[in-house]
Amino acid sequence: MMGSRMTDAVVVSDEVLPFEGAARPAENTRFAQALASHQSLVFSVAYHILRNAALAEEIAQDVFLRLYRDLDHIEGPSHLVHWLRRTTTHRCLDLLRSSAHRRQIPLEEADEAEIPAALPLEVDPLVARDVRRLVSELPPAARAVIVLRYQEDMDPREISRVLEVPVNTVKSRLQRALSVLRNRFASLEEARHGRDGE
Repeated sequence: MMGSRMTDAVVVSDEVLPFEGAARPAENTRFAQALASHQSLVFSVAYHILRNAALAEEIAQDVFLRLYRDLDHIEGPSHLVHWLRRTTTHRCLDLLRSSAHRRQIPLEEADEAEIPAALPLEVDPLVARDVRRLVSELPPAARAVIVLRYQEDMDPREISRVLEVPVNTVKSRLQRALSVLRNRFASLEEARHGRDGE
């Protein structure tokens, strides 16, 4: 799932990090372990929010460079996972809000090879593709809540900590986003059945 640019992150960090000065061998080992253990999580969150592998790789590299700089402030494994999810989500939201990346990703650019692997066998791949496309069309904040809830399997309390918003805000965003998705999916199904009946 990871592209070659993300798998080269350790090499990139070895080239960049020595210039930053005071890294001790223990810090480098701790960073390398964090990278090896969590690069898939970071890429997955970024990819499912952005729906673009190249941008997800860029975000992942940026997140791990930030992690290297902030490593002394990480208090333990659960804090690390929380920090990575929060930082990745916020970087993705910043990118989506920027005017340079507001375009919608055409359906042809969706990575259909991932659809069957990520779904139970009984889920129709065409339905899954439609749902993913509809999620990608949600506003950034709603998309992040849906991805964190259903892709990352986080509960509303965890999502509120990651997004730094109240739990009730998370719940209302989830409710609104799911309502929008249901309505849009129903419209797609009606249109599809209408074409089939012609």
